[in-house]
Amino acid sequence: MPSKNTSMNTKMKTFLIFFFAFIFTAVIAVYQRMTGPTYPVRGKVEINNQQIKYQLLTSASGSEDAPLFLQVPDRSVTGEIRFKRFKSNDSITTKPLIRAGNYLVTFIPHQPAAGKIQYKITLTSNNVQYELSKKDVVLRYKGSVPATWLIPHIFFIFLAMLFSTITGLEAIFKGKNTLLYTWITIITLLLGGLILGPIVQKFSFGAYWTGWPFGHDMTDNKSLLAFIFWIIALVIQYRNREKRAWPVIAAFVMLVVFLIPHSVLGSEIDYSKDQKTETHGN
Repeated sequence: MPSKNTSMNTKMKTFLIFFFAFIFTAVIAVYQRMTGPTYPVRGKVEINNQQIKYQLLTSASGSEDAPLFLQVPDRSVTGEIRFKRFKSNDSITTKPLIRAGNYLVTFIPHQPAAGKIQYKITLTSNNVQYELSKKDVVLRYKGSVPATWLIPHIFFIFLAMLFSTITGLEAIFKGKNTLLYTWITIITLLLGGLILGPIVQKFSFGAYWTGWPFGHDMTDNKSLLAFIFWIIALVIQYRNREKRAWPVIAAFVMLVVFLIPHSVLGSEIDYSKDQKTETHGN
């Protein structure tokens, strides 16, 4: 019969594993948000001794032109947008920004799902120009995803990351619940990445799956790779509970998967060829 101290130590170890895994997953979630395709290009510029903060859109949904607002109270400041379709042979179009009270406003032309616009904003005052980005910003359009699908997708994906980390730590510290946590990781990854993920992608870009063996989409392939490693870890544990290396390996692969920016090899239309590429990413 285990002593009281042993029981307390086990509970403390479990608490610390869960606590660390939660903090770690939260950090990964922030990283994913900041490197994802919907995170705007942020910055600030000083004009006439006034600091102007801006957010330049990188993602838009719906069927209308995407509005871009810049808060610029100084009415001596004007601006323009230069843009063209991304991966196209279009000539660059230049339009002035519209003054609306304390804001300069423009509308970025709508594109079909996975269509992209590259653009640059320039502000001018006293014949001095201020470019808000060193290189063109790329905005990608996507279809609207109902919250009833998007929220569970995000929830289960990060729950999978949480239990992946817990399982890896449980294996390292020789806990008794490695197999249980492996099952939870697999189920949440299956729900979030391989069931709800394709549904979200269908709403966003019109395709359920364009990863292996049908294409080279990074988002699909990342989910599939992580799932395969966790299945291997599960099978090996059933064969020999003492072999704890594979849950650790699977957790490491899951970490690498989450560290790859979400939009790498994202879906886009190649207007120079008038066809849609095979890859996409939410």
